[in-house]
Amino acid sequence: MTHHQIVYLVFGIILVLALALDLGLLSKKDKKITIRQALIQTCFWVMLALGFFVFMWVEEGPKLSFEYLSAYLMEWSLSIDNIFVFILIFNSFRVKEKYYSRVLLVGILMAIVFRVIFITVGVALVERFSWVLYIFGVFLLYTGYKMFTSNDEESFEPHDTKIYRFLKKYLPLAPNDGEGKYVVVENGKRFYTTLFVVVVLLACIDLVFALDSIPAVMGISRDKLVIYTSNIFAVLGLRSLFFLLRGAVSKFDYLQQGIAIVLVFIGAKMLGEHYINQWVGKTTQVFLSLAVILVCISGSIVYSIYKNKKGTPPDVQDDSLTE
Repeated sequence: MTHHQIVYLVFGIILVLALALDLGLLSKKDKKITIRQALIQTCFWVMLALGFFVFMWVEEGPKLSFEYLSAYLMEWSLSIDNIFVFILIFNSFRVKEKYYSRVLLVGILMAIVFRVIFITVGVALVERFSWVLYIFGVFLLYTGYKMFTSNDEESFEPHDTKIYRFLKKYLPLAPNDGEGKYVVVENGKRFYTTLFVVVVLLACIDLVFALDSIPAVMGISRDKLVIYTSNIFAVLGLRSLFFLLRGAVSKFDYLQQGIAIVLVFIGAKMLGEHYINQWVGKTTQVFLSLAVILVCISGSIVYSIYKNKKGTPPDVQDDSLTE
């Protein structure tokens, strides 16, 4: 077996065992997740991802392992952005807290399947048409610019999405959660509950986020092993991260700008790759990407906490200055 095949095999075994542990021990049906439990589970997934980084270092060397670490951190930071949308979806459909864990689990498992398909198609396109990378680069520049310049007034309403309108048009929807069921039968007719709608929305919204994240990861590494593993590890930890940060994610006011800078950096790197390769070695590029991701993401979180914009409205700040 080649080194790549060994790493794929180990990743598959880790994935199966981790999901079995999560489903069998860490998750209980219709039970609320405490902050302490969420912290333990988040640490579990992060340590698992970092342990895989060490394993990749041993099997594949420092270059590929640091590409994986950079890609994982990129995906993990984008996951925080997902959480805010997930919270809006739960609130909009009035999902009971005891169903959060189960709904998130099913939605995330669906998201993993969709991402694997999306990654496979994206990699195949790049391998066949290398110029697609330039389209990805321009897309990342545009996305980064829009993300950086967007403001808090731009709201997301789940009931106004095309996904929900499609479901409402073609499926008989029940106006309740069916006491935890996804499908209920009333008068001999099947109806899909709000929990079913939420699961579909979670999976589809994650796929929309993947339109940004997967091209960004491909700007860090073209290796399929890195792209698959970094994406799946980040998505697996999304549920525990949701419970850990759902009360604090709104305080990271400048995280979006930090992520936007990273996307612009990677997009510019993809567009100028031919010239950059003539001056900067591949290994140096990997470390540079990792440094930019760490500085931008951690810096935006620290700055958000420092400013605490949402806790102190601009009007209050202005009034205090004039007194």
